[in-house]
Parts: sequence; structure tokens; C-alpha cells
Amino acid sequence: MSQHNISGSEVFGPKPGVMVRSVKTSGLRRQRAARTWAAFVAGAIVAVAGGAIAMAAIFGPTLFG
Repeated sequence: MSQHNISGSEVFGPKPGVMVRSVKTSGLRRQRAARTWAAFVAGAIVAVAGGAIAMAAIFGPTLFG
């Protein structure tokens, strides 16, 4: 192994250019994103429904009784 003693402005000197190619997302990645989004929406619906049921249980007897 070689040892490098880099100090000062050499660290921030010109670097070779890096070419980034555009990578198309695969169908599997899109499916995973769709599943994650669907799970998030389902969780939000369950949370809202649970909150509505809890509010009805707490305030229902005083409002409608």
C-alpha cells in the first residue's frame, strides 16, 4: 500500500470530471413506491377514522344525549 501525504490546497485541487448517466427507474422500484404510498394513505385513513370514533365516544353522550 502506498502512503499519501496530501496537505494544503492539494486536497481541493482540480479533480477529474465525473459523468453521470441518467438511470431510468425500474418497474420494481415504481411498484415499491406505489405500495409505500398506498400504505401511507391507508394508515392516514385508519388514523382519521380512529380519531373520529374516539371523539364520538368522548363527546357523543354529551352532544346527542
